[in-house]
Amino acid sequence: MRHAHTVETVRAAERTLMSRLPPGTLMQRAAAGLAAACGALMHGAYSRRVVVLAGSGDNGGDALYAAARLARRGAGVTAVLLNPDKAHPGGLAALRRAGGRTLAPEDAAPAIADAHLVMDGIVGIGGRGGLRPQAAQLARAARESHATVVAVDLPSGIDPDTGETPGEAVHADATVTFGTYKPGLLIDPAAEHAGALRLIDIGLGPYLPEPALEALQHADVAALLPSPSGESDKYRRGVVGVVAGSERYPGAAVLAVSGALRGGAGAVRYVGPGAAAVIARYPETLVSSGPPSKAGRVQAWVVGPGLGDDRAARQAVTEVLGSDVPVLVDADGLRLADRDQIRRRTAATVLTPHAGEAAALLSVDRADVEAARLAHVKRLAESYDATVLLKGSTTLVAGQGRPVRVNPTGTAWLSTAGSGDVLSGLTGSLLAAGLAAGDAASVGAYLHGLAGREAPVPFGAHELADRIPQVWRSVHPRT
Repeated sequence: MRHAHTVETVRAAERTLMSRLPPGTLMQRAAAGLAAACGALMHGAYSRRVVVLAGSGDNGGDALYAAARLARRGAGVTAVLLNPDKAHPGGLAALRRAGGRTLAPEDAAPAIADAHLVMDGIVGIGGRGGLRPQAAQLARAARESHATVVAVDLPSGIDPDTGETPGEAVHADATVTFGTYKPGLLIDPAAEHAGALRLIDIGLGPYLPEPALEALQHADVAALLPSPSGESDKYRRGVVGVVAGSERYPGAAVLAVSGALRGGAGAVRYVGPGAAAVIARYPETLVSSGPPSKAGRVQAWVVGPGLGDDRAARQAVTEVLGSDVPVLVDADGLRLADRDQIRRRTAATVLTPHAGEAAALLSVDRADVEAARLAHVKRLAESYDATVLLKGSTTLVAGQGRPVRVNPTGTAWLSTAGSGDVLSGLTGSLLAAGLAAGDAASVGAYLHGLAGREAPVPFGAHELADRIPQVWRSVHPRT
């Protein structure tokens, strides 16, 4: 599992570790890892042209020491010193001893245009706000060049704790980060600036507390996936109820059921007006036209996709939320659900809004949610006392008392009508199979994202569900 920690916790861990090491050891560890990563990206250092954008402080020191290592391996290195009087003295001396040269920012454009690799050491994790004009000009020159742009610890100009980009920021092809991931590297819009991520172990691990953010990987998902035993039957594996669809949106019922059938539960009960369409596509579904309370035993409910907003829809949402089993609320259900009723529930509740729906629930602008996804998903989870899966370019899962999870899978092709209905059914099925709310939401998003990657593009939502068994087996080959 990937873990990300805030600046405050990283700084505290660094202080503790540095007190136990000879002076400069931590910076040399970072520089060694950074130089090795840059050398690998260039397929060797000899005869390569490297430009370092070096700000003041430790981040600039890491970059200068790494550049000195590359120079000793045969690279031609030029350091652009944004503040010559405050450049890291040890790093600058090491670079000069290795044969590197320095330039003023106003003279840097030709060197950047001719570089194989540009190293962004402008601002470290202590920086706040967008780049200043001179630094922004250098960042634009790097992006417009043919060089590989490597960010040192994080792209300069992004917020390391929130993933926000309050102004201009470096666009990196790769980011080499130290000790632990920073939340901003994993959350859009900042994550779009980070490129490929490489973590260098500098020994912080034993001194880091619980992370602020975590991201599942294949092994974590495999350990959470439900797996039937020899004693299993459809009821022991879990039954998920789906309340979805309407005369206007009949396909939502079919799509939600398609996801539910592939989420590990033993059976799917469908309640709503789309029974004929559901049975025609999935004859194994148990259907009911009556109210949810009369549908039969379930271990979890999914309510909302394509439901509409008439009296029957409102009554169905209220009735499902009144049950004593986990409930996932999506789409129209989010508009119809009563916040106080959700807060009173004793069983788990999962809300799955996109940015626009989250904005409506919080009475803010959609642009505010998209610019500060982490802050808003946490606020929504607290406001509703629920687990919230915020869909979008970075899908986040927040709940009380645990780190926020960021989903590392997915593709922009998933932004298609009905994709969220499949995700809701899949996640609801995982809830019925016994996964905790945060785990069901995280695993559902992970598999859904993998399915989107595997589906031939362009694809429709109906094709996603058919890819889920394939990606399930890729995560857990013994299934």
